[in-house]
Amino acid sequence: MKFVSAKLAFTVVAVLSFCTACEEESTLAAHGKESAWLLIDDFETETLEGWTNIDVQNDTNPHVPDPQISEIRRELETGNQYMLRKPAADGIVGNRKAIGFKLLPLPVQVSATYTFYTRINVEYFPNNQSFGLVNVPASDIPDQHYDSFEPMIRITDKRESDGYKNDGTLMVLSGEKAYSKIVNPVTGEPAKPLLPGEWYELWYVVNNDKRERGGQRYDIYVRGGEFKTQQLVFDGADFRMQRTLPLTHFMAISNTGPHDAPYGNGGVRYDDIYMAAGRTLFSPLNGSPGSKK
Repeated sequence: MKFVSAKLAFTVVAVLSFCTACEEESTLAAHGKESAWLLIDDFETETLEGWTNIDVQNDTNPHVPDPQISEIRRELETGNQYMLRKPAADGIVGNRKAIGFKLLPLPVQVSATYTFYTRINVEYFPNNQSFGLVNVPASDIPDQHYDSFEPMIRITDKRESDGYKNDGTLMVLSGEKAYSKIVNPVTGEPAKPLLPGEWYELWYVVNNDKRERGGQRYDIYVRGGEFKTQQLVFDGADFRMQRTLPLTHFMAISNTGPHDAPYGNGGVRYDDIYMAAGRTLFSPLNGSPGSKK
């Protein structure tokens, strides 16, 4: 993969909610109302209902069937439940593409803009995971794997094939399959690496319009770590493939790395995945991050 310089983002962005089709209009509430958000998953169940978890390049040796860890865990202090995803248990190497995906409650049609909200928490580094949205049929995901992504957010401290060492700063796509670190808009410098064990809130505003109309791009806002309040940390990240099709699934991929150069088996905790029409920058949760409705 190639890398490009991070883009600075100092634009003041208005909070808008609008609908793009009759199907969406019934789901859109006024700004500030929780009913504007559609739940994808908050993991307050006993099983990962609706999720498909597959290991499409299981090169473990000796062979370990279904090595990925994708399960619901509970925080002892709060009782909050979340999904933990790891490419394999500690010490197991060679599970190269541990995929999990779930159908969205509503597709994001071409020309529509939707905001997605997700909370993430890095279990520990080393780590190599990506998550985002896809627009290929579920049956094509095993063959397309990473190229199923359009908006794609990356968590990694792995060393690339060209020798570049990532540091765990959140990354997005910028340019054709190129990654950029998110930026602290106050300093104009790349953001600090994610802090293991800390929850971060992410809002990624996805414009699924045609490229010539400014679409196939997404903006990302973060609260957590160095960002005590919500900040626009990247303006105009690029879709990976730019197929200009309805976005249909949320997906995550984790990777142990190859036997001769393992990345590590650190997990990522996912929680409170929501979507809302328009640029919707308030939280779908009641109270402070970590609380439940």
